[in-house]
Amino acid sequence: MARLTEAFESGAVQDVVALLTEDVLLSMPPLPLEYQGRELAGRFFTAVWRDRRYRLIATRANGQPAFAFYVRDPHAGVAHANGLLVATLAGPEICALTRFDNGVLAGFGMPRTLPD
Repeated sequence: MARLTEAFESGAVQDVVALLTEDVLLSMPPLPLEYQGRELAGRFFTAVWRDRRYRLIATRANGQPAFAFYVRDPHAGVAHANGLLVATLAGPEICALTRFDNGVLAGFGMPRTLPD
């Protein structure tokens, strides 16, 4: 999962997409937003990473790799909690990424902000 963290934090959409299965499912419960397949995942990440940079902190959720993720604020010198990203694996590839709202982070012992 180090490769996913590195790709996310550097904003390298193509590197994130390369880690996904062809039929990957991105979802964000409870929002009714789902993106299926590498192409749509790549479009989604390109749109949301336009002017943002992220920090990921590894954890686990229900036995799966997960990441508290934070949006960097270049003006304040902090990164603000943005949610929990849970990865479902199919061998070495990621077949699903599920994003939960930042309200769940306290249950994982994660802070609301990080020094950047």
